[in-house]
Amino acid sequence: MSKLTRRNFVKGLTAAGAASTVGFPSIIRAQGLNEKLQVGFVAVGGRASAHTMASHKAGLQCIAFAETDKTRWGGALEKEGWEKAAGYTDWREMFKKHGEELDVVFVSTPDHTHFAPSMTAVSMGIHCYTEKPLTWSVKEAQLLTAAYKANPKVVTQMGNQGHSMQGWRLAYEFIKAGAIGDVTEFHTWTNRPVWPQGGERPQGSDPVPDHLNWDAWVGPAPMRPYVEKDPATGKPAYHAFSWRGVVDFGSGALGDMACHTTDGIYAIMNPGYAATAEPMEMTSPVGDQYPGGMKVKATYRATKDRPGFATYWYEGKKADGTRFMPETPEELKSEDRKLPFTGNLVVGTKGKMLVTGDYWNGPQLIPSKKRSEFGKPPELLERSPGHHEEFFMACRGEKPREFSQSNFSYSGPMTANIQLGNLCARAGKKLELNEEGVITNHPEINELADRTPREGWGPLVQKI
Repeated sequence: MSKLTRRNFVKGLTAAGAASTVGFPSIIRAQGLNEKLQVGFVAVGGRASAHTMASHKAGLQCIAFAETDKTRWGGALEKEGWEKAAGYTDWREMFKKHGEELDVVFVSTPDHTHFAPSMTAVSMGIHCYTEKPLTWSVKEAQLLTAAYKANPKVVTQMGNQGHSMQGWRLAYEFIKAGAIGDVTEFHTWTNRPVWPQGGERPQGSDPVPDHLNWDAWVGPAPMRPYVEKDPATGKPAYHAFSWRGVVDFGSGALGDMACHTTDGIYAIMNPGYAATAEPMEMTSPVGDQYPGGMKVKATYRATKDRPGFATYWYEGKKADGTRFMPETPEELKSEDRKLPFTGNLVVGTKGKMLVTGDYWNGPQLIPSKKRSEFGKPPELLERSPGHHEEFFMACRGEKPREFSQSNFSYSGPMTANIQLGNLCARAGKKLELNEEGVITNHPEINELADRTPREGWGPLVQKI
């Protein structure tokens, strides 16, 4: 008989679902196993602090973490009960030494290092929460989607917390109630980038600080010298924030915000892969960095349930310093109103809906008269207990794995479509795709949808 490990036992509980969990903690103790979920973190500083705090509050036990910057290790070690967690600057060491003990892993690194530890966790049967965007490339997103399907006991979640909020659900209910007719267009705009973009690759090199593992930070990307501050801007070149605009490491404004601001599009429309994607305007070609501003259009095929539709993404500023944004609709002009700083405008055959903010907050029919006439739509969707909460409940087996609703079967295709926007910008061409997400009119660009990781920095295990 195979040895009953603590993690295998907990996986059995997760697969069994909520109906079978009564009395399990006492059974775990009878086996000499710790009933707390044992968690590891790939990064514990910066954005990762939200996940270390949520995990600590929820009673998870951190046994190991990997953080390339030792000045950030306090994000785990300073929490009560986690003082003895093993720390590493290389995520591979954490998995090699603690993989059999871990129940849950959080990945909160720069975009380019999301895929390998996430794929390793899922393939090892470890529940995995990965920050947005799920992956750096289109192909990586497709592979993680396949891994979720191939590993049916693993619970996953992408960190787009707006998906657990009420906003997109209310927008869904308005649309299903016929408030604006058939949707034909989505216009989405953001105040990003708020980091350097449109510049050249920083020249020169600086000594790597003793507290930073630069080799692990670069990970699967092509190696380049460490530069503390970009001589052209005087701002940090890469670590700890300016990497977002650098093509090798980040995904620009699309990667930073579209998993929030376009989430409602994917949740409401269930669009599949885009049929086309094209860069309509860019302030400059994509070089070492993404441009300072751009507008991207994508089209989606009709289904048996709805007509086809188009999406428009606006980011950054034009050469004259004005922001890329859609035109203010007449429904707002008539009330002397303007578009909010960030948000969505949903255009239908019978009206329009305005969504304010980054997380699909407060969807409203416009003009105000239509909102008051239509009233509140019937509630069709269950509300979430919270983004971390639904993930933890599914990990514990209190709910099915799909209760963690931004799981990789949802967030994988969503991320692939978002990164397709960056891909068409990098190519500088309109792309046409088949229903499997393969580029058909310029097949050579499919190679840009992926890259071979630097030797030794791919997944330790890949089960798809």
